[in-house]
Amino acid sequence: MESGFVKAQSDNLPKVDAFIVNEFYRNNANYSSAEIRGDKIYRFFPKYRLSKSTVIYLLEKIEHILEFSDNRNNSIPPINQLLIALRYYATGNHLLAVADMGGTSLATSSRIVKRVSQAIVSLRREFIIFPDTNRDQDRVKIDFYDIARFPNVLGCIDCTHVKIQSPGGDDAELFRNRKGYMSINVQTIASAKLLVQDVVARWPGSTHDSAIYQNSYIYRKFERGEYGDSHLLGDSGYPLKPHLLTPYLNPTTSGERKYNEAHIRTRNVVERQYGVLKRRFPVLAVGIRLALNNAINVIIACCIFHNICILRNEQQPVNNDDVPNLEELIARGQINNMAFSDRPSLSYGFRRNQITQYFDNL
Repeated sequence: MESGFVKAQSDNLPKVDAFIVNEFYRNNANYSSAEIRGDKIYRFFPKYRLSKSTVIYLLEKIEHILEFSDNRNNSIPPINQLLIALRYYATGNHLLAVADMGGTSLATSSRIVKRVSQAIVSLRREFIIFPDTNRDQDRVKIDFYDIARFPNVLGCIDCTHVKIQSPGGDDAELFRNRKGYMSINVQTIASAKLLVQDVVARWPGSTHDSAIYQNSYIYRKFERGEYGDSHLLGDSGYPLKPHLLTPYLNPTTSGERKYNEAHIRTRNVVERQYGVLKRRFPVLAVGIRLALNNAINVIIACCIFHNICILRNEQQPVNNDDVPNLEELIARGQINNMAFSDRPSLSYGFRRNQITQYFDNL
């Protein structure tokens, strides 16, 4: 593949499409050219969960990383590498199935997924951004306020488990979560538009959500007062902090009940974020069968791609009935079994009390 091929052709998707079909399946003897071009087999979005234009957009960002310096040994073009990795993200299938589809060996497909994931992760600073400027913070706060009139919210925080294979070694059991399987406990902070504003994907599955937050860079910035009177919303599995507001476990007043309802409706964005993220990239739902460091890169790469999809107005994947809706979340209150005490110190509860009074006066 010649350097800059896609950039030169990105305004002509039919030509790029033909290139993808001809090159990506050139080693796959299972399908004839006519079958591949037909609608029944070659449907791009169902295969990759993305439009061709967004794939080309990403390719322009990382093509220089994926290109080889020469074309010896039939080196695989960047577009093929990207599609192999995307197919893995979009199915969660064993790499052998992805290798068969791409006409490559198992070892080659494994190296490609590793290489492409690393290339996408290099875009982290460009696409995973916590609002630091006053202008960006005001915009995020307005978006959250429009949901349920909850003021000064910069993000909603939670964790989700991504299943992995046992990493081996003396500390392997640390990755076994309370449900009994090996996982990475992944923390994200969601915007009102479901963007991943921050992601921490390095903690074993046995680590509690609150421990991950209290050891994060964002926590230290909030503790230093860098975000003023802004705050995050978290469920009752987190300790109440001036910068992290949690629901009342036993609301008794009208203000407390209104606070809880607005809190749950607003914080629902992080639950929706996980639903969209795992529907678009099922590898995060079914599990990652890669070495630990590669699994971490796949998780972060999927978060980056998720943000790109939102920014480019990609259609969302079909809804999954297993993802709880808002009414279910409100009914069960999103109360964690390992909840912290509802008797915070005066200094920690002061801001929540202020906002409760605000809701009481609405």
